[in-house]
Order: sequence, then structure tokens, then C-alpha cells
Amino acid sequence: MGVLSEFKEFLREYKVIGLAVALIIGLAATSLVKSIVDNLVMPIITPFIPGGAWQTATFTLGKIVISWGALLGAVINFIIIAFVVFLIAKYMIKEEKVSKK
Repeated sequence: MGVLSEFKEFLREYKVIGLAVALIIGLAATSLVKSIVDNLVMPIITPFIPGGAWQTATFTLGKIVISWGALLGAVINFIIIAFVVFLIAKYMIKEEKVSKK
């Protein structure tokens, strides 16, 4: 029973359950943001992309093919997720700024 009680203490001390819950919610939020970008934001941007297919939009330099459409979608996903994390952190962590003396 020593190892089992140590494991329980480990879970409590390092707040592993809370971290697991945050990870699951984060994954769900990521899929939600990806869906918003793929199904709402990018269809609005698609008319401005040559060929109209943003997911397969490419730029070719000789034998080099750059898939910039998929990259653009990933960048927009990242910006939205980073902004949401920033807002959550700003709301949750309300520490006073340290002033210089």
C-alpha cells in the first residue's frame, strides 16, 4: 500500500487531475477553433485566394512546392488559440504589475 498512497499523494501534490482536465478542455477548444477557421473564416477568405481552394493552394518555384493554403489555416488557428489563451490568462491571473522604484 506504500506505493499506492505515494501515487495518490503525487496526484494531489502536483494537481495532475486538474492538469488532465485542462488538457482535455484544451483539446476540445482546439478542435472547435479549427472548425471555426475551416468552416467560417476560410470560406470568407477563399474568394481572395487564386483558384478558390484554400486548403490546396500552393506556390511553385521550379521543383519546390509550398502549400501556403494549409499554412495559412494553421497560422489563423494558432493566432485565435493564442489570443483566447491570452484572454483567459489575463482574466484568471490578476496580479498587480511591479512598479520600479
